[in-house]
Amino acid sequence: MTQQDITASPIVDIAYLARSEHRIPTLLSLTERPRSRSELCELGGVSSSTMRRTLDEFDDRLWIRKEGYQYVATRLGEVIASGMEDLIERIETERKLRHVWHWLPDEISDFPFETWSDMTITVAEPDAPYRPVRRFESLLRNTTTIRFLRPEVALMDLCFDLLYQMVGEDVEMTLIDRPECHTYFHTTYPRRSSEMMQQDNFVILEHDDLPQYGTGLLDRCVVVSCYEEDSGTVYALIDTDAPAVREWAKSAYDTYRASARPVELEPSTE
Repeated sequence: MTQQDITASPIVDIAYLARSEHRIPTLLSLTERPRSRSELCELGGVSSSTMRRTLDEFDDRLWIRKEGYQYVATRLGEVIASGMEDLIERIETERKLRHVWHWLPDEISDFPFETWSDMTITVAEPDAPYRPVRRFESLLRNTTTIRFLRPEVALMDLCFDLLYQMVGEDVEMTLIDRPECHTYFHTTYPRRSSEMMQQDNFVILEHDDLPQYGTGLLDRCVVVSCYEEDSGTVYALIDTDAPAVREWAKSAYDTYRASARPVELEPSTE
């Protein structure tokens, strides 16, 4: 390397790697095992001349060495490859979160990055507006207990048939929501709602001062539902099995559960 190379900003090397999509995967592949240039061309989808220039640049930086007709990453190359892989993972996680960040509980911003990366984020799209609800429905099918703080009509209405079935199958279910949400289900599905309320495993409570998001505790995961304030639709659903999130969700649920009150609805029939 020249003196100019040594004193240049690290951004120069980062920019070099990022300018072509094949460079980082190529370096990563060379940390796994030695590979020939033809194999690297196939993996990267580039021509032999392009790969030759890439390998020459890697060699100039001491990131690789040649073993016979193959190339393999040096220890320096392994460090750079690992760092770039971590950076890509962080950016991928940030891109998932940026569109729902302002809907999330403030506590989530205090969790470590590893907790964020474990989250599954399902966002409604113009051509798939019910995607978050369908994700929630799939999670419901694998649980024997449901404790939900502010489930909201938009999330639960499309799942009502499944919820009714689950109550009949003795799934333990406690829902804490706004009074008007319980009224909606009682008036829209009067017979089945009355049947559910008569079951010992089904408890509905109401609260007048709930957070703007929903928090549900299932057997295997925690779900956080994000609602659009104007329309009330479910914009996104986040689910995770991270212990830190579960601890936070349980604490929040228990706090509101302690101050919630029983629902009193008039009996009715369909």
